[in-house]
Amino acid sequence: MQQNYRRCVSCRQVTHRKNLLRVVRTYPTGVVQLNKGMGRSAYLCPQVDCLNSAHKKNRLGRTLKTSIPEDIYRQLHQNMK
Repeated sequence: MQQNYRRCVSCRQVTHRKNLLRVVRTYPTGVVQLNKGMGRSAYLCPQVDCLNSAHKKNRLGRTLKTSIPEDIYRQLHQNMK
């Protein structure tokens, strides 16, 4: 994979990271947040289908190795509109 390219956890499409939404489990607190902080990251396409699939199959939770609060899914949904 080329530098600065990431894979969507839902549809597995590879694209430049600025075209994706970033969800981060911060280190060392373990707080899950959007687009800021250092720690384990997961990327998601800005499409409702990808978000719905990732939510239904818990792909963000498995990638970040933690439970994802419903508030994060609401924020992601608002960012897609």
